[in-house]
Amino acid sequence: MSYRLRLIRESDLDTVMRWRMLPEVTRYMYTDPQLTRESQGAWFDRIRDSQRDRVWIIESLPAPATDAASPAPAPLALGVLSLSDIDRVNQRCAWAYYLGETTARGMGLAKRLELNVCEYVFETLGLAKLWCEVLSFNDRVVALHEKFGSKVEGVLRQHVCKNGEFHDVVRMGLLRSDWLALRGQWNYT
Repeated sequence: MSYRLRLIRESDLDTVMRWRMLPEVTRYMYTDPQLTRESQGAWFDRIRDSQRDRVWIIESLPAPATDAASPAPAPLALGVLSLSDIDRVNQRCAWAYYLGETTARGMGLAKRLELNVCEYVFETLGLAKLWCEVLSFNDRVVALHEKFGSKVEGVLRQHVCKNGEFHDVVRMGLLRSDWLALRGQWNYT
């Protein structure tokens, strides 16, 4: 599957709101929101011109039309990838993503997203650290981040309460120096 990232637009808010309230998405997030179009609009207004946040829509790129007379199929929105708390002074930022469309899961997209976001953060933005937080029961994502160089930096005990149950949060980080040493191991373009 080919994909691209494009900056989020106001026209994406209904789709993002639908994804963000799916139980299979919110299960792995800190909150279980009851979003409205108004709350989504306020969120979009906050991030639209932010220097500390970047939010992209993950889109699949369809195969070109075989018939030259047919219009090219439109890209399909699959999920969201974001950088937050972009801190130029301390040269770090956090990241997160989710796939709202179940058809995109299990196709190797997570690997390519992870590696390309590292390339963007360390090479394009020139930052020194990329970090994230993962609910501790999400073993697959912790293992994925570790596979591509992130280290567990700590565990925030009973940090999030979901449905009356407390969960630990694994804090992970990847340093630019570690990325530079590892990045040649993978083909991810």
